[in-house]
Amino acid sequence: MYIPKHFEERDRAVLHALIRAHPLGTWVTPVGGTLCVNHLPFLLHPDRGEHGTLVGHVARANSAWRECSRTAPSVVVFQGPQAYITPSWYPGKREHGKVVPTWNYAVVHAHGIPEVHDDREWLRRHVTELTAAHEAGEERPWEPADAPADFLDQMLAAIVGVEIPIATLEGKWKVGQNRNDADRRGAVAGLGLRHTEEAAAMAELVAQRRKPPAAP
Repeated sequence: MYIPKHFEERDRAVLHALIRAHPLGTWVTPVGGTLCVNHLPFLLHPDRGEHGTLVGHVARANSAWRECSRTAPSVVVFQGPQAYITPSWYPGKREHGKVVPTWNYAVVHAHGIPEVHDDREWLRRHVTELTAAHEAGEERPWEPADAPADFLDQMLAAIVGVEIPIATLEGKWKVGQNRNDADRRGAVAGLGLRHTEEAAAMAELVAQRRKPPAAP
């Protein structure tokens, strides 16, 4: 991923926080000379390995688990807040006109070699943990034990686990750090007028980040 220095995010806690907040990852892995792309909800185990470990599952009918390389790295992309930024929000448009549209976003790329798990008890533990993580905010959380045992066994037989120890973790926070304070304030105000959760999340990121100081 192309990351200009002023957009680079290296704080592992920040990168992990985005993964937890946006757990549906785009898993890209080489298969037979091409790229196989799947979208999976991943659990992050932050303390397993230097950069953490991602755990998910695919349908058994999905050939990715059979064909993914066990020697070549794959990558999982986690997309955070994103928003179109119009130059009309910048005071610079009125002052000198030297402004153009752009797109702001925060994204994490996690690289690693995938491991496959086809053990029923491993899958049961994984599904139980995944369910607990995403049902935690529900008024009446569902858990696997709520389903008939034979039905749950059928569901577990239809999936295969995927585990990716993270070898490289990259983050890019492209949120206007290259703009001056006035233009950044204009972007925050403009995003606020959109009245959407994603625009609000991006406005917060723009407000938090500052233009890096010039090199001495």
